[in-house]
Amino acid sequence: MAASRAEPWERHDGESPQAFEAFAAYRDLGPARSVTKVARELGKSRTLLSRWSRQYAWVIRAGAYDREQDRLFLAEQHQARRDIARRHAKLAQAFLGKAVVRLQNLDPRELTPGELLRYFQVAAEIERRAVGEEPTTADAADGAESADVEALTDEERRSRMEMLRRELERRLSEDDR
Repeated sequence: MAASRAEPWERHDGESPQAFEAFAAYRDLGPARSVTKVARELGKSRTLLSRWSRQYAWVIRAGAYDREQDRLFLAEQHQARRDIARRHAKLAQAFLGKAVVRLQNLDPRELTPGELLRYFQVAAEIERRAVGEEPTTADAADGAESADVEALTDEERRSRMEMLRRELERRLSEDDR
């Protein structure tokens, strides 16, 4: 086995199978590793294992192994996050397709004023995010601050709903062309 090509945690040139078996047991104990624990586990002399540990640089090799395991774990986490993002994007696309079909068949006159306002607010927020704007509390229709529908008077609510209904009908009729 060529030492220049082997990873530090692999068997080294001149390292006997027994010495490597002892190192592997030491390496695999993790952060709580010790020569004493390996000696107990393998039923070997602590003096012999201490000599092998110095001769074959167990502490350095085990540290390199730990760093490699951490690197692999982080790479797996990164890949898992990418897989989740891809899966969520596919689900969002499927959901969006269904929502678009539903919206195309929606008669705005059948919506309550609250539903109409909510549809409009969500659509405006999506549109703003699509062009890179941060979400705001601005009302999509006139740029004024969005008011809590419950806080509006009946007349204000009717006026706002009428404006939103006209805007929605205008946009839907543009889509039909």
